[in-house]
Amino acid sequence: MRICVFLSAADLDDRYTRPAREFAQLLGKGGHTLVWGGSDVGLMKVVADGVQETGGRLVGVSVDFLAARTRPGADEMVIARDLAERKRLLLEKADAVVVMVGGTGTLDEATEILELKKHGHTEKPVVLLNTAGFYDGLETQFRRMEAEGFLPRPLAELVFFAQEPLAALAYLEAATPAAPAAGAGLG
Repeated sequence: MRICVFLSAADLDDRYTRPAREFAQLLGKGGHTLVWGGSDVGLMKVVADGVQETGGRLVGVSVDFLAARTRPGADEMVIARDLAERKRLLLEKADAVVVMVGGTGTLDEATEILELKKHGHTEKPVVLLNTAGFYDGLETQFRRMEAEGFLPRPLAELVFFAQEPLAALAYLEAATPAAPAAGAGLG
């Protein structure tokens, strides 16, 4: 399975890096491919290291103004013109999406995939990995949106909230049973 991970490139403490590394190692051991922003710094580096060290593949999609921070030795690296093209390419190259901790860029990427799902433009599974309660407030907001009629589809059809890495990967593997055998066919 090709799993896009939206996450921060910031250097973060162990409460965020440990679960990110654990998720990455699960991906690599499972023979999955990481599709990510291509950066070799911060949490992005932690995840890429974990996937590569355990046998997974790396597909990076960076952007012109961040090209100097791309990871050497990735299996594939694409440099997009701008952030909009980067998001489009990340989603095209993935079978599923995991949103890890991050800032405004990560939030932008997360809301874009949920908006696409809301309108039926994709059915790729999306997991919000709520490490250390980071997204508790966002989950509360999404539930309020659902309760007050702002979402045309049930929230459970848009996103799965996982508290730990194993649950996130288990959900993705159950939601995309054909992906591991299909290889690179989904676009």
